[in-house]
Amino acid sequence: MKKQEAYTLSIGLLAVLDTYLTATVFPVPVWVTFIAWASFFIVGGGTAGFVRSIASNLTGVLISSLVLLGIATVSQAPFFIAVVVGIGSAAMVQASKIPLLSILPAIVWGFASTVGTTAVSGKPMTTLDLTNPALIAAVALITGASFGYVSERLGDALTSKPGPQLA
Repeated sequence: MKKQEAYTLSIGLLAVLDTYLTATVFPVPVWVTFIAWASFFIVGGGTAGFVRSIASNLTGVLISSLVLLGIATVSQAPFFIAVVVGIGSAAMVQASKIPLLSILPAIVWGFASTVGTTAVSGKPMTTLDLTNPALIAAVALITGASFGYVSERLGDALTSKPGPQLA
């Protein structure tokens, strides 16, 4: 099978599984798993891409968690929120100086996934149990990167390899 068709089949089937699992037995936001899945491919795929994607996404989770904790504990004033988000944004750019985290959008996706999970869940960042939005976002991001890795491996396994060349 050609590579594009193999990946179509692999990603399509695994998207069904991901969507079903997150809707039934593993309640993390499916849109976050898809963001991380894309992140895996954007940072290069393979084992190195898996590690880079997770490291970058979780760096975004950490930075957004600090921003959201600052907002929750200090002030809800729009100017304060804007300043803290600006500091968090600058921190993401600085973090991307680290070679492992050099794909800045992957950090931003972790940040945005955490903010989105917080908004959708209605749970504050100060939640001290397994429903903490940063924890949920982190688990969803790792899950998505895992689906990316598996989809790549399956797609590669389904791809026809060229036969031996006859002289």
